[in-house]
Amino acid sequence: MKKPNICKQIGQDVINSRGWFSANRFLFLRRFSQLSILFLFLLGPWFDSWVVKGNLTSSLTLDILPLTDPFVLLQSFFAGHSLAKDALIGALIVVLFYFAVGGRVFCSWVCPVNMVTDAASWLRCKLNIKTKSGGVSNKTRYWLLAMSLILAYLTGTIVWELVNPVSILHRGIIFGMSFGWGLIALVFLFDLFVVKNGWCSRLCPVGAFYGLIGEGSLLRINADKRDECTDCLECFAVCPESQIINPALKGEGSSIVLDSNCTNCGRCIDICEPKVFSYSSRFKKNTRPSNK
Repeated sequence: MKKPNICKQIGQDVINSRGWFSANRFLFLRRFSQLSILFLFLLGPWFDSWVVKGNLTSSLTLDILPLTDPFVLLQSFFAGHSLAKDALIGALIVVLFYFAVGGRVFCSWVCPVNMVTDAASWLRCKLNIKTKSGGVSNKTRYWLLAMSLILAYLTGTIVWELVNPVSILHRGIIFGMSFGWGLIALVFLFDLFVVKNGWCSRLCPVGAFYGLIGEGSLLRINADKRDECTDCLECFAVCPESQIINPALKGEGSSIVLDSNCTNCGRCIDICEPKVFSYSSRFKKNTRPSNK
């Protein structure tokens, strides 16, 4: 007997009971965040209104606030480059922010490539394209993270930035690009036909780095009403890091998702009709039992 395509029913119960926006509110807010950040960068080169100068690697807001990608700064250090004071201050601000709210919030609320991979995930689901959930270990991203630092040390250059889809897409949208679109297309096709959530969840060293920053972050997803779970599996279907859900949802310990690979995207909150999930502090006490 052919299994039904779960993608066609994701969020339908929420839509029926609370409306379309309730089933997509955090998805909508994420797109608003990603596009708004991109628009701020576009104001300068497109409209000569320089609210933000630079790009996601290094920027200056209102000629006052410096922000620096700490992963790029770390590669610069390994490459033997001198580190400017403003760059160090900018990196510290970014690290402190993502340490508080969760490092991989960058992946779901800021990174423009997330819109590409989410589009691939949506299309794969709608067309019921079968891809591997395994094949490429999710530890690969950490090997690529280490390799990027080793290459920076050996070559004296920030090698990863030459092929980093995040930087290429962001700079390309602002300043234009040619071959970069081919790389972004490869990321899309890889996620669509080869490995489910392959780029963000298994290969991207940027996401791996921000995950390490958010290891002890305060903001977490909490399955605080896990005793009301109906086992519909919709949260597993939409989560880009579905392996992180089970310990909190079905375990006997804390209901809080403590795995730093969580992107705090909020999709599990959106599509859960019994409202099992919510945002909370990592220190919130769980008072409800788990499902047996």
